[in-house]
Amino acid sequence: MRLTYEGLKDAESWHNAGIDLPTYDPEKIAENTRKNPLWVHFGIGNIFRIFIGGIADSLIRSGLMDRGITCVETFDYDVADKIYRPFDNLALSVTLHEDGKTDKRVLGSLSEALKAPQDWERLKEIFTSKTLQLISFTITEKGYAIHGADGKYFPFVQADIDNGPEKPKGAMSIVTSMLYERFKAGAAPLALVSMDNVSQNGKKLRESVIETAEKWQEKGFVPTEFLSYIKDENVISFSWTMIDKITPRPSEDVEKMLSDLGVEDMGILVTSKKTYIAPFVNAEAPGYLVIEDKFPNGRPPLEKSNSGVYMADRNTVNLSERMKVTACLNPIHSALCTYDIMLGYRLFADGMHDPELSKLARTVGYSEGLPVVEDPKIISPRKFIDEVINVRFPNPYLGDTSARIATDISQGLAFRFGETVKAWVSRYGTEKTSQELIGIPLAIAGWLRYTMAVDDNGKKYELSPDPMNDEISRQLEGIEIGKPETVGSKLNPILSNTRIFGVNLYDAGIGSKIENIFREEISDFGAVRKTLKKYLAS
Repeated sequence: MRLTYEGLKDAESWHNAGIDLPTYDPEKIAENTRKNPLWVHFGIGNIFRIFIGGIADSLIRSGLMDRGITCVETFDYDVADKIYRPFDNLALSVTLHEDGKTDKRVLGSLSEALKAPQDWERLKEIFTSKTLQLISFTITEKGYAIHGADGKYFPFVQADIDNGPEKPKGAMSIVTSMLYERFKAGAAPLALVSMDNVSQNGKKLRESVIETAEKWQEKGFVPTEFLSYIKDENVISFSWTMIDKITPRPSEDVEKMLSDLGVEDMGILVTSKKTYIAPFVNAEAPGYLVIEDKFPNGRPPLEKSNSGVYMADRNTVNLSERMKVTACLNPIHSALCTYDIMLGYRLFADGMHDPELSKLARTVGYSEGLPVVEDPKIISPRKFIDEVINVRFPNPYLGDTSARIATDISQGLAFRFGETVKAWVSRYGTEKTSQELIGIPLAIAGWLRYTMAVDDNGKKYELSPDPMNDEISRQLEGIEIGKPETVGSKLNPILSNTRIFGVNLYDAGIGSKIENIFREEISDFGAVRKTLKKYLAS
């Protein structure tokens, strides 16, 4: 069995292997898409293929959509060249249930794969089509950034600004240029929808697009009328979303399973840009996508896909995102992943079965997050966290590693912990916050202890990539395990840094507690476990 249009014609073999095939003709859907494009997506990696692609596949199967998604890559061209085009843009979706069962399904909804700016003329054809309704994105938070830490434009962004809208290189410049083409072709309306796991993602997308356009206008590349066009959210909307689906790297176990079933060429690829990808995608079953319902040119009936899609207003999207990121999921991820690594666990699910770490998860989520989180109404925070703690995180078949979760962890501390700390201070006051918060101080102290790159048994490990690794290491220089007196006042500049935590943790009443926990965790090898037991005993 080969994952191509031709290979799917042997339907009996796929059926015998327990793999569900499209109930429609993917070739015909692709032809419809090319003629009358409906939906373009930028950033065509794993979560897009299995979640967003799965939503589109369900709608097509139900007869609610007659076209697929045009897939555009602006960063890692190996994905288009080696994973999409050789397989006729088909994807093999593998859902990993907590009981070990798998659902295997071929998705035929990814109808065309393009590279930008290489496929420039084809992109212009698509963006000037009046049938186009939405542009969605999963390009990670970095994809929306146009400024460096010093506030200056990245060199490639500055080059795009200086060169104008003809074949720019950066994602935001490419999108802005395509909107200019749409403006010149009649200024038809359009929805731009960020689906990245980023707070207020639509706002970040809008700000980057508008700033790029303003710079072009200042240089005379575009008229002021173009700025009016993209600033009018009744014409060009920038919908906010909350997205949630754990999608690890492709699993070697899944690769072997598919190969044993007779599916050819399922090898995992590491691209030149270090993307781990394969013709298949594996992910958990649950998924949530809450979308601000603002689509000036119409939209597919996304909520009818039976794929966890909710259409809502902006406030509800914002509350859903805050529920997930500040209370019910991301804080637990961040609290446990560093302790997992220090206690010798590779898979996140294994740490969830550890008695201390399981209790830390419940403390951070139930005891500290839920009391101050605002209910978005469409999703129950209690039911959401119940599913996270009892079903999703302990899933041993998901294969998600704690090292992956720890990647760029410093960039989320302000939202994942700082927002809850601020909410506690606002609602209960500094004294009660200082007395009652235990899980979040343990999590922050654990992160600092983790950055010393030595586990609880004295074995060294490699830190996951993070832009603050070097800075934190310099600030902790001179601290030695076994000598808590070497801490001195070295933690003060970190714990008082509002850029990291969104709040001065001393002003919030927990800075000194975190210092004390950290000192205990470095008092000796084995002290990490001992400290967890002590503080979680209550």
